[in-house]
Amino acid sequence: MPDPRFFDDMGPASLDELARLGGAELADATLASRSIAHVAPLDAADGRAVTFFSDAKRRDAAGSTQAAACFVRPEHRALLAPDCAALLTAHPQAAWAAAAMRLHAPRRHEPLSPSIHPDCDLEEGVSLSPGVTVGQGARIGRGTRLSPGCVIGPGVAIGRDCVIGANAVIGFAIIGDRVSIHAGAVIGEAGFGAAGGPRGVVDIPQLGRVVIQDGVTVGANSCIDRGAFADTMIGENTKIDNLAHVAHNVRLGRNCVLAAYTGLSGSTVVGDGVAFGGKAGVADHLAIGAGASIGASASVFKDVPAGETWTGFPARPLKRWLRETAWLSRMARGRGTRG
Repeated sequence: MPDPRFFDDMGPASLDELARLGGAELADATLASRSIAHVAPLDAADGRAVTFFSDAKRRDAAGSTQAAACFVRPEHRALLAPDCAALLTAHPQAAWAAAAMRLHAPRRHEPLSPSIHPDCDLEEGVSLSPGVTVGQGARIGRGTRLSPGCVIGPGVAIGRDCVIGANAVIGFAIIGDRVSIHAGAVIGEAGFGAAGGPRGVVDIPQLGRVVIQDGVTVGANSCIDRGAFADTMIGENTKIDNLAHVAHNVRLGRNCVLAAYTGLSGSTVVGDGVAFGGKAGVADHLAIGAGASIGASASVFKDVPAGETWTGFPARPLKRWLRETAWLSRMARGRGTRG
């Protein structure tokens, strides 16, 4: 379930209430009073959770889920585990989003509280510049410097000897030692999740965290989104340039390098020691093997094996790209000669 340092528990709620909120129909009316405490994905749900099923590729997870209930399209009802109550809807993910907002609320800064909340924990030697805000329950380690105007959200944990740049905003995050986050960076905002519903497109609540390990650098005005449910992970000693974007649920390995304007789409898994040139882009749910290199402005739409160098649009192995580029150049020159 969501980390209580960052999300308040607003449950429980009955299946009848959640069905009404999500515009769903409870397939077995005798289960209307069943109590639900939290939301969860199919494969992480327990007997007090509600989940959703909308992707036929996950039929095995639907059949083995331990969830108490599941939002599901009528035609998929038979795929659910026998003890899982079916909440029938044409829009399972949007209905689940309504349930998530009912059961969990992101913790926000308390209104009218001091800028340095009395319930935060600052070790000796923390340096606070003018205009810093630190929320309730935040913990900051010895020797860390908070620059002017930075905002540290409720529950955030920051290790020792870190530098947080001016006007950086950090929430829903656990950060290790010796981390540098430069001016204007935003860590832990909601990732991009949306689903179509009967009233149009709705936001999907993002209930995960950002975990940044020791020695990481995050450049100015870069964004690292919190996970949709699991965590976004940045591995030890990875260096991220200015104006880069790491989307929700990305797992970025150790000693990686991301040049400016790099964008990693949701649920991408990147091995250790991977280098991304400027403006490189990676589609969602891909795997980039350890030691790979992605060229500047490359657009990756397929998994990249470990140790390979890919570039181009769409990205492919460097030698292949060079051959194709040379061939195209010869063809262009040939046409020009005949003209």
